[in-house]
Amino acid sequence: MLNTAFRNIVQRRGFHATARTNIKVGDTLPSVQVARSSPGDTVDVRDLFGTSKKAILFGVPGAFTPGCSKTHLPGYLDAADRLKQQHKVDLIACVSVNDAFVMNAWKDANAKADVEYLADAKGDLARAMDLAFDASGALGNHRFQRFAAIVENGVVKQLFVEPDRTGLDVSLVKNVEKYL
Repeated sequence: MLNTAFRNIVQRRGFHATARTNIKVGDTLPSVQVARSSPGDTVDVRDLFGTSKKAILFGVPGAFTPGCSKTHLPGYLDAADRLKQQHKVDLIACVSVNDAFVMNAWKDANAKADVEYLADAKGDLARAMDLAFDASGALGNHRFQRFAAIVENGVVKQLFVEPDRTGLDVSLVKNVEKYL
């Protein structure tokens, strides 16, 4: 009832109230700092992807979680050379709402440096992209929905968001590669 009353006031006064929407094709990646090797080693996502002609950014609910560690990340690691050589992808990056130390441990555990690991410790990027969801029951806090994006010069050209937030279907490398 209160929401309806507020919406009526907003409409009468000429304000526009819009619902938040996920980042979409044609949007520029948000300007948000994420960490690389340590909390002090940060990079602005917009700057990182703005300098790459063609890139893939994929997000996972959590480092070391089963679907992320056994399927999602390994797919991109296994395909990294092919993506870079055949499809001219300059950068492949994985982001998660984990701290930089966890992301570095995950990188070390996978023994391949073909993917950049980005730590969104506070979930700022997840919220800025409106791809955060409440995973506190299983993972303790809000996390990234599982997604992948093809990005060119900082602009999202294709976006693949799992409809159930955590599934392993549309954001897998085998699907994303079809659109490169």
